[in-house]
Amino acid sequence: MLLRIIGCTPFLTVSYLFLWFAPPFLTGRVLWYLTFYCLFQALTTVFHVPYSTLTMFLSTDQKERDSATAYRMTVEVLGTLLGAAVQGQIVASAHISARCALNNETANFIENTTHVALGSHNSSLSQPLAYQLHAEKVYMIAAGIIGGVYLFCTAILFFGVTEKDDPYALNSDSIMPFFRGFKLTMKHGPYLNLTAAFLLISAAVQLEQSNFVLFCTHAADLGDHFQNLVLTILISAVLSVPFWQWFLQRFGKKSATFGISWMIPFAVLLVTIPNLIVAYLVAVTSGLSIAASLLLPWSMLPDVVDDFRLLNPQAKGLETIFYSSFVFFTRLSAGIALGISSLSLEFTGYSTGACKQPYHVAITLRVLIGAVPAALIIIGLLILIFYPISEEKRRENEHALNMIRYRPKRRPTLLG
Repeated sequence: MLLRIIGCTPFLTVSYLFLWFAPPFLTGRVLWYLTFYCLFQALTTVFHVPYSTLTMFLSTDQKERDSATAYRMTVEVLGTLLGAAVQGQIVASAHISARCALNNETANFIENTTHVALGSHNSSLSQPLAYQLHAEKVYMIAAGIIGGVYLFCTAILFFGVTEKDDPYALNSDSIMPFFRGFKLTMKHGPYLNLTAAFLLISAAVQLEQSNFVLFCTHAADLGDHFQNLVLTILISAVLSVPFWQWFLQRFGKKSATFGISWMIPFAVLLVTIPNLIVAYLVAVTSGLSIAASLLLPWSMLPDVVDDFRLLNPQAKGLETIFYSSFVFFTRLSAGIALGISSLSLEFTGYSTGACKQPYHVAITLRVLIGAVPAALIIIGLLILIFYPISEEKRRENEHALNMIRYRPKRRPTLLG
């Protein structure tokens, strides 16, 4: 696992840097950015699959794995918060505030303004060109810092973590082929139940996140506060991960999943009463739900793998298939959310960059913030009702696997 992570990290860092690099040509820039964006996403998946699967190889104790998952998700959300803050501060100077009242004549005047001297240099660069060069510089600086963080954190992971193979008995000495293992894992009922439920729940959370800023700007007249609201969501998510870790240990993981529904009434309240106080309440509850939707599936997945191991003792090395398939469905949920949002807004006449949007866009954003996520979360939770691995079942599986792991092996004897 660690070798896969360390092997893809340099390429991941380079692809991220090229995402922010402005090539000297203009005609092929779309293809340039599309290529490196797809490459970056693919390498991120290559990194994320062994990184998340590594949880299964840190310990055989379920409590220790749950604790490691809680720490991992807390640091991931905190890293997202710090990354957004650091990059935002670096690139802040590259943003020029523009008034929505700026008319086309003024815009044309700015575009046609040339030959503005810069500092003590007798440069004939225009003001827009100088701003563009400055923007390219600061964005590359920010990308370089984030890329350095990638390398630094991967080095800590490589030198600070030791893999421990699970010595459960009755396993085969040969690794099962991928397609055979994939068919076997896709027939495991608890895994299908967990995947289907969180596919819908993750899509609901992605819809809420991706349309929250647009809703504040075009449907709730809260555009001046959306940065603080997003910051509130991230802080709430970071602080609530330890709470959910305590909750699932006290009341069980299956019971904790229903805490995701906390965002539903507050989101509906924001749609009906779009004011600042309600928006902050929604931000806090959204952070709680986002933390639960991030922590719980990754905490429940090792239990599914243990259940599969117990039922299929001859299968070995299928942990990566479980985790890679789950990562795929997580990415699929993000694609579903993006597709629903894009098609809905385009159908209602949304114009990118416009300060004033049609009335139907505001109605659509209310639906995308309130009704659609609520429906997806409710369906996902209804599916989780039939999730068969309860706390009692989880403890039984752990006890059975421990009996197999620590069963004394017989010494071979010679028959005369």
